[in-house]
Amino acid sequence: MSSYERRKATINMGVLTGAFNQSKKQDESYERHWLTKEWLEPRLVVVTLIAIIVSLIAERSGAAAWLIHAANITAYVAGGIFGTKAALEGLRERQIDVDMLMILAALGAASVNQWHEGAILLFLFSLSNVLQTYAIGRSRQAIKSLLKLYPEQARVKDGATTKIVHIDQIRVGDVVLIQPGERIPVDGIVRDGRSAVDQAPITGESIPVEKNPGDTVFAGTLNQRGVLDIEATQTAANTTLARIIQMVEEAQDSKAPIERRLDIFEQYYAMFIIGAVALFIVVPPLLMAVDFQDNFYRAMVLMTVASPCALVISTPASFISAIAAGARRGVLFKGGAYLEAMAGVQAIAFDKTGTLTIGKPSVTDVISCSELSDDELLSVAATVESRSEHPLAKAVLEAATARGVTPGTVDDFEAMTGRGIAAKVDGRVVHLGSIGYLERLNPIPEHLAAERVRLENEGKTVIGVIRANNCDDCAACILGVSDCDWMGILAIADRVRPEAKNAIAQIKASGVQHLALLTGDNERVARAIAHEVGIETVYAGLMPEDKAKIVQQWSEEVGMVAMVGDGVNDAPALATAAVGIAMGAAGTDVALETADLVLMGDRLELIAYALQMSKKARRVVLQNIAFSIAVILVLIAGVFVVRLPLPVGVLGHEGSTVIVVLNGLITLLLWPELQHRRGQHDSRISS
Repeated sequence: MSSYERRKATINMGVLTGAFNQSKKQDESYERHWLTKEWLEPRLVVVTLIAIIVSLIAERSGAAAWLIHAANITAYVAGGIFGTKAALEGLRERQIDVDMLMILAALGAASVNQWHEGAILLFLFSLSNVLQTYAIGRSRQAIKSLLKLYPEQARVKDGATTKIVHIDQIRVGDVVLIQPGERIPVDGIVRDGRSAVDQAPITGESIPVEKNPGDTVFAGTLNQRGVLDIEATQTAANTTLARIIQMVEEAQDSKAPIERRLDIFEQYYAMFIIGAVALFIVVPPLLMAVDFQDNFYRAMVLMTVASPCALVISTPASFISAIAAGARRGVLFKGGAYLEAMAGVQAIAFDKTGTLTIGKPSVTDVISCSELSDDELLSVAATVESRSEHPLAKAVLEAATARGVTPGTVDDFEAMTGRGIAAKVDGRVVHLGSIGYLERLNPIPEHLAAERVRLENEGKTVIGVIRANNCDDCAACILGVSDCDWMGILAIADRVRPEAKNAIAQIKASGVQHLALLTGDNERVARAIAHEVGIETVYAGLMPEDKAKIVQQWSEEVGMVAMVGDGVNDAPALATAAVGIAMGAAGTDVALETADLVLMGDRLELIAYALQMSKKARRVVLQNIAFSIAVILVLIAGVFVVRLPLPVGVLGHEGSTVIVVLNGLITLLLWPELQHRRGQHDSRISS
């Protein structure tokens, strides 16, 4: 590991090990230990500065030589201890890095009796490291602060009593009592109670979500006004929040291609600089009769200003800031490589079910005959469906509940597989089912037939409801003996996500114009959904392996392709795409493990945000690289043209390093937060 890789460790979640309790205990121990580099280095910087000042005053006042030497040695030890340690570790791994260049330059200055310049070099180098650690630590703290969302203890029900336990003692199946204002300690299911829960830390939703019995809740979210009994479905170490922390930790250790190239460049470049400086020390005195000591001093300045500190640190600082900023908004990049790849995406393919749509059927249209109201039709349909176990029955019952319609009582219920159901409601037989089945009893009225065609062309499933007039015998109606009148039709479909159309428009505005829908559904349904959200290209009737083949083919034709899916049957396509984007379903295991990028709140609009963030990160990286190279070239020219003194060279060198770190931090970590707050403010004003 090079010195800059160690320095980059201040960016990542080094104190976390993945499991919550071990992570938190190590983190607390780490902060208590006063001899850590983060605690000691800033204080040694102060010691270095004081020693330099003492040395200068002692020299000017004609103090004893031993005092001057003691002050100089103190400055060198305090300012160079961590750099020397890092350089030696690099040598043990057969690597030459920036720390080695700085230490050699300082020792070289001392060898020509320029102790003050060498001490100032070490002081500014150490100060630069401290400032980098502080600045980049803001990114680290943005993720590390997630640990604070965990409560220390929880109330677990034990029969009629409750006991307070540490959260690592909560087991799957335990029922946890959550009072108003408390944070939920584990993932679970509401078994009793109703409340609103603030899920912003996990899903990014700004509005509290109503929770009722049967609903899922997540660790780290805040219960607001009600009391909840929650059955734990995960232990504290395996919650959504713990997996988020672990995933971001791993993402911060993952390098982007440009970062890996710069690491390789650092090794060869450092060796080249050492070789070039060695030649510069020897050749000019031999060929041009220049003063050796003066030339040696210039060589040390050259070694200092040519070091690629800013160049090497600029990329990880920018990418980690972007990863941290995305995590705070619910966009989890699983590494710098995927952040960089996202910036180059030319096309995006979407799964349909559970991605562009909600993923469950719901009633979209209720069309009754003229003598009935829609609510009356829905009431009768819900009454009949109340005994059914068909998947569409739940959609009808939910639609009735949403309208405040209460189902009635059912007698003589009978289900006919593949056709529909029949039941007696208020003494009259009602049939509900496919249009083809019901038309055997009574041809569909013309106006309902026209509506049926329209609805089916929109990709919806249409069911009908008819009622017997003068018959108490279900079998008679089935045989077409009695007079059965049409009550109306219901259209059922997997509803498009409300934000889908706007999200697609935002993606196009972000510069990605090639969009496609990949689905196993029939083409008519697929095209209806695609048309509604604004996607032109449709591939329907696909098996999972077909989706992967199309993504591969599209990649060859268009360029880098991102695939958006639910992380289950879309896994082959997610793996094939340059960037796999999973609808996180608030952190399901398959989504977190399959994708390269996870949308934690199933919020499609975050795709446009991810595109913008990745492109901004790439721009910042290129800005930092260009700036770093320019500073190096200017400083090298200064060595030969104006005989740049060592302190000025060090100041320019270390100053550029701090500037590129702060550029990445401010642009990618703080700016998105300000934009998010501004957007919330604007939405409140408009509302």
